[in-house]
Amino acid sequence: MVTPGWVDLDRGLFSISVAAELAGLHPQTLRIYEREGLLDPARSAGGTRRYSRRDIDRLTEICSLTADGLNLAGIRRVLQLQEETRQLHAELARLQALASDGADPAPRAGAPRTRPPRSATQPRRPD
Repeated sequence: MVTPGWVDLDRGLFSISVAAELAGLHPQTLRIYEREGLLDPARSAGGTRRYSRRDIDRLTEICSLTADGLNLAGIRRVLQLQEETRQLHAELARLQALASDGADPAPRAGAPRTRPPRSATQPRRPD
């Protein structure tokens, strides 16, 4: 089955001028946001920026945050925290699904321990 390109939220479809118009911004502002790490549009084979629907949504969010008075560093931090929250929600959903199936969720490499080691929780007995 063939699906139209606009169904994929991550597919770069829009040129910088169209993306800027959709977001109500100047194209140079989009370049600044990219340079500051707030946005990472796809590139065509020739190197032309291609913005996705998800990029347009992110631009809308950035505009909202700037309207609230945040500077670019603050916006970057808010976006990082939102991404961390999204990842934590996904991990929680994964663990809840495993728990409801009765499976033993093996911790992922580098994942923090869920409880301290026994030696840290048990007082030492005098010898």
